[in-house]
Amino acid sequence: MKMRARCVSLTLVALAIALPAIARGQDTTTTPGVRLGLSYAAGSKPGVIVLPVPDDYDDSLRSIVQRDLDYSDRMNVITLDPETLQGLVPPLGGKINFALVAKFGAALLIRMTPTSQGLHVAAYDVAKEQLLQSDHFLFDKRDRDWRFAVHGASDQIEQWVFGKRGIAQTRIAYVNNGLLRIVDSDGAETRSITTGRGALSPAWSPKGESVVFTALGNNGTQVQELDVRTGRTRRISQIRAGLNITPIYQPDGSGILYAQGTGNGTDLIFASLDSASEPRRITVGKGTDNTSPSYSPDGHQIAFISGKSGQPQVYIMDADGSNVQLLTAYTAGVRSYRASPDWSPDGRAIAYEQQNGVFQIWMIDVRDRVQKQLTSEGENEDPSWAPDGRHIVLTSSRSGDKQLWILDTESGRARQLTHSRGARLAAWSPILSNPEVGTYSQ
Repeated sequence: MKMRARCVSLTLVALAIALPAIARGQDTTTTPGVRLGLSYAAGSKPGVIVLPVPDDYDDSLRSIVQRDLDYSDRMNVITLDPETLQGLVPPLGGKINFALVAKFGAALLIRMTPTSQGLHVAAYDVAKEQLLQSDHFLFDKRDRDWRFAVHGASDQIEQWVFGKRGIAQTRIAYVNNGLLRIVDSDGAETRSITTGRGALSPAWSPKGESVVFTALGNNGTQVQELDVRTGRTRRISQIRAGLNITPIYQPDGSGILYAQGTGNGTDLIFASLDSASEPRRITVGKGTDNTSPSYSPDGHQIAFISGKSGQPQVYIMDADGSNVQLLTAYTAGVRSYRASPDWSPDGRAIAYEQQNGVFQIWMIDVRDRVQKQLTSEGENEDPSWAPDGRHIVLTSSRSGDKQLWILDTESGRARQLTHSRGARLAAWSPILSNPEVGTYSQ
């Protein structure tokens, strides 16, 4: 079996992110009777122009929002030269030239104004020549993580347009040279959250308040939980020498499921976090290996890897271990190693890696069992879904060495996330609208 565990010593440091509280006031400027959302052709991406921000001399606010909307893969960000932009909105409070904005293909216009407490953001429906929605986002640009607050503004723009919040205000945990690290979804602000070597397989809690992972200790590989608000850790797995790997949280956050190896195979173990009950075994391996669990969003089912067929395949079962079914069909005698399943947030599909040559990322529809290959360039492993159920972060060698890349499963567009050799085993956080955490070590 391909396993996410390597032996290295681990020391933890206090961590945190020092995110400013992000508050949004009630909108008092929306035109009465205006329906939220834009009208645009089905299958197309609405064009958006983000205007320059007054007194933002390094243009960072505008750049962050433009990048976030571009990375959403739901909008076409239109860039114009400064002279043309001045013609769209004359200075000194002039009226927006909606007719000219429309000629450049924009359905949406974003106007941002710094305030003493943060940023006022207004979105305009170009076709209707009126305000779509506006809001005030509170943050202090002197704070270390002011950028994360701006990501929240980008996500709210998507909410106004599509009725679904964006994913800019998320983070991705991953492993690099035995360290656990975290990076913003746009690739900025990379930070280590552990020191030493030996961490593997991070997974976020449902509210993003903690991370569970595997670490090497005096008693073999053990499952530990790290509270990102305080930097404190606690051991989850039983204190016994052996293999304890690939932990994940139950969707309601009340327990952790992980794989534990013994002399009679590897089985999935559930440990409750809110009671003194003993961990209980979910699978009965009988000499085979059962690892890499992933819950369905409702917590009723589990996808996992088992070698009971003779080679690793993706199975699903009820959360209590009953009703085990082979999910990924295979042909006996044909090599088709499958591993690292991750259940999509909408519950419709499971992404996984498959090797019949080099590893590639596939997904399978849970209901009709139709399989679809998502990658083909380089070697691609370890998929993890974004909260939007559209994007996946994965490990890829397409740039020459292993890095994290983000893939849009609808368009096939891929972008490189990290630039540090050996990045792997990524886990995408939930949306972190107002996390209470401290400062990560550099």
